[in-house]
Amino acid sequence: MDFKQRAKEIMDVEIAGMEKVRDQIDGGFSTAVEWILDTLKNGGKVVVTGVGKNFHIGQKMVATFNSTGTKAALLHPIEAMHGDFGVVGEKDIVLALSYSGASDELIALLPALKRQGLKIIGMTADATSPLGVESDLILPIAVDKEACPFGMAPTTSTTVTLALGDALAIVLLEARGFKKEDYAKLHPGGAIGRTLLLKVSDVMRTGDRLAKVSSGATVKDAVMAMTGARSGCVAIVDSDETLLGIFTDGDLRRHLMDTPDITNVEIDSVMTANPITLKPEQLAVDLLKIYEEKNIDDLVVVDDAGRIAGTVDIQDLPKLKIL
Repeated sequence: MDFKQRAKEIMDVEIAGMEKVRDQIDGGFSTAVEWILDTLKNGGKVVVTGVGKNFHIGQKMVATFNSTGTKAALLHPIEAMHGDFGVVGEKDIVLALSYSGASDELIALLPALKRQGLKIIGMTADATSPLGVESDLILPIAVDKEACPFGMAPTTSTTVTLALGDALAIVLLEARGFKKEDYAKLHPGGAIGRTLLLKVSDVMRTGDRLAKVSSGATVKDAVMAMTGARSGCVAIVDSDETLLGIFTDGDLRRHLMDTPDITNVEIDSVMTANPITLKPEQLAVDLLKIYEEKNIDDLVVVDDAGRIAGTVDIQDLPKLKIL
């Protein structure tokens, strides 16, 4: 067997399934989005339920919903019959997953959900199945075949179910005007959250770690300041601390080629005047964008009056886990 070729064939089967389910998306999907938006507005949540592989698919759906601002909870049909039904609120909406629409454990749960007066959105391939009949709305997930050679192990069917759940989550995100800042608040412990929540003032160098010299100083003075602060750059300021320019260790190396006695040269003649600057209140994500677009390693931070407030060295960012 050509393992590589077989892997491609399996993926082709799943891609074909994805395309078929994509083409089945109709007005019912829009209705599902509207129902869920109304549920969230009224203080409810999306309760996702399913058994077997679909329980695990549901677990991922719930994680995606919650991380993108759609409040959701996972309910196992069997555990629901032994107390976990308490997670279901009267303002909730149910997303029930079953490719066949005939999973005994799931079907046994439906009457209890109906008695609560909850709307049920069924994700199934068979609209005439018990789940299809009991659902208030169906999101079809029919595929031509599973990637499993026996047609038994849920593969293509679970892939399309997950993809449709992702589509639902992202459309809801956009419909609710969910922003990157909102996303960051839900990920406070990760690199994404740190990047979007931290401000420049949180990461900039100040005090003894801030290298600066006054206008008229020599390059030697500038290098001494950089060395003392262990910094890759030095800011040049006037008597009012207003930023005039920046000089980096890269500038030093470049000038050494043409000016061997560079250390005695006045810093004003070799500095980069009017450099790109940041404001303390800007987000860390802004400085990352500048680093990427301008391909520079050091930035100076100034206040609204143009006075120096600090510097940011790209080498500091990995330690702060935002790069």
